[in-house]
Amino acid sequence: MAKTKKQKSSSFSPVVMTELVLPSHTNALGTIFGGVVMGWIDIAAAIAAQRYSRSQVVTVSIDYLHFINPIKVGYTVKINAQVSSVGRTSMEIEVDVESENGITGQSKPATKAYLTFVAVDENGKPCAVPAYSPKNLHEKKRQKQAEIRRKARLEAFKY
Repeated sequence: MAKTKKQKSSSFSPVVMTELVLPSHTNALGTIFGGVVMGWIDIAAAIAAQRYSRSQVVTVSIDYLHFINPIKVGYTVKINAQVSSVGRTSMEIEVDVESENGITGQSKPATKAYLTFVAVDENGKPCAVPAYSPKNLHEKKRQKQAEIRRKARLEAFKY
């Protein structure tokens, strides 16, 4: 029996993940490998997408991943992920990453990324997700910006 998918806002999806940067996560300069951060971003975004859709999800794309400030060994990394827009079977997840010096308490933005996930059924086939219903001005603005990114993404990858 198919699940009924109701409308939801992004309040059903937030994820806050915290990680400690260990020496094994860093390069010779004592800053984190970009791939480690990308892996954490993918995990947090997948949890947000799954939480929103209540389905298994697969990563389709990662957009606009920019490293703004270095993240050093011993720092704490805070990853915030939340749905920004929803299609019929896909979801865009916005992810913000901050680094914090645990000694000084100083926090800085480290990176931001947008990921697209598709919900899949038990056979690995795309399945419908709940419609997105933004509840406030911030969510509405984030959705409009996501629609612009989606159009650009589709245009860039026409085959």
